[in-house]
Amino acid sequence: MNLTFTPDSIAAVVQRIEAANDAFKLRYPGDVTGRQPVHTVYGGAHLFKADTAGKLGGIALRNMDAYAPNFVVFAKALGLPGAESLPTSAADVEHLAQIIAKDPDAASFSHEPAWMAYTVYQRVREKLQREPVEDYRVDFEDGYGNRPDEEEDQHAVNVGQQLAAGIAAGGLPPFIGIRIKPFTLESYKRAVRTLDLCITALAQASGGKVPANFVVTLPKVTMPEQVAALADLVDELEARHSITPGAIGLDLMIETPQSIIDHTGANTVTLLARAGRGRVRYCAFGTYDYTALVNITAHYQTHTHPASDFARHVLQISLAGTGVSISDGATTIMPIGPHRATKEQPLTAQQEAENLAVVQAAWRLHYDNVRHSLRHAYYQGWDLNPAQLPVRYAAIYTFFLESVEDASRRLNRFVDAAAQATLSGNMFDDAATGQGLLNFFLRGIACGAITEQEAMATGVTLEELHGRSFVRIVQNRAYKKTV
Repeated sequence: MNLTFTPDSIAAVVQRIEAANDAFKLRYPGDVTGRQPVHTVYGGAHLFKADTAGKLGGIALRNMDAYAPNFVVFAKALGLPGAESLPTSAADVEHLAQIIAKDPDAASFSHEPAWMAYTVYQRVREKLQREPVEDYRVDFEDGYGNRPDEEEDQHAVNVGQQLAAGIAAGGLPPFIGIRIKPFTLESYKRAVRTLDLCITALAQASGGKVPANFVVTLPKVTMPEQVAALADLVDELEARHSITPGAIGLDLMIETPQSIIDHTGANTVTLLARAGRGRVRYCAFGTYDYTALVNITAHYQTHTHPASDFARHVLQISLAGTGVSISDGATTIMPIGPHRATKEQPLTAQQEAENLAVVQAAWRLHYDNVRHSLRHAYYQGWDLNPAQLPVRYAAIYTFFLESVEDASRRLNRFVDAAAQATLSGNMFDDAATGQGLLNFFLRGIACGAITEQEAMATGVTLEELHGRSFVRIVQNRAYKKTV
């Protein structure tokens, strides 16, 4: 065959192609395959202690005991798939629970809605006992309010010392951070002072250590200069206190229209993330501030409003492949009953019924909102109250469990097809899809939705799962077939 091109004649073109590909890889290194928390729980800085996360789990379990004493009540309250077909009498519920507990595999076929409800309920309770909070944000903003400077100063120091105590005791959640006030003209000085006091106290008490997966959340970001300024401040804090460079990440809250599209009509999201110079780990969408700022009236400021979905999609597509994870907003209707009992005056039957109705309605709303986020591939969101934790996990566990069988079949086919293509020397161009399927199982295992044994139905081994790389799985299998 005759060729027109020679290596010399196309050298300049090849160089441009290679340079462009290298630049693309720098901008889009790929999604993070490490663990991403499924939520961020916000709590006021004035209330934070080293053992706060564990206490929140206890409160969440007590709420389940009070308002969902068995798996059927929980399933019906949330509207789990097939919940309407489940029995209501206590005797029938107990009998069904015994059948499922005795042989879960058989029950998953013969009593599928009951198996789902029972399995979700049991795994949620286990999660609340073992690891109730995956990510916690000590809040100096909305959940804290505006206080005298002397008071916030003291709370900032206390938070730093409590974080150090949590490191020493090993009792902190796997992900944690602080949220300072925004870098607006009105509050940036207070935000910088709080950041300084908290990190300084933490470093002095811990000998320069910060918790694993530690971030500083910057709310109401509007311009890249704010992010760059925070990155500079964190640089100096790390250097001054011998903190490992890069140990403190940034978490940006996308809550304003200007953080989506700037005054020139350009996409602001990527500019904000890049301004952090590699420190930005998350960008979280703030539903209610955003909808208010685009003039949606309070009655229609819902989690599922189309304006919110537009912002979500911009955020999602802007950060896809960049290594920055995305997080969704909160449900602001709290599952708190209107009546409280006292020693002197217990609740009446009517008051108990009213509490139950209010709590379960708030649970159902939160469940639907989390499911909406999951459908849009937002696997992390905010929780504002410990009574929301059971619902967060129930929504996520149901999402994973109802999809696990189909995902298993697809991943198994993809691995085999990819290994065969590699073995025969053909190019397999769906590695990204294969990694996405693998990520489904990695996410499900990490949060407790599915077990490693269930994930092995894919035909992927535990060693391969722990490797977290679809491409590596395929390469290893192709190699083994040739030796």
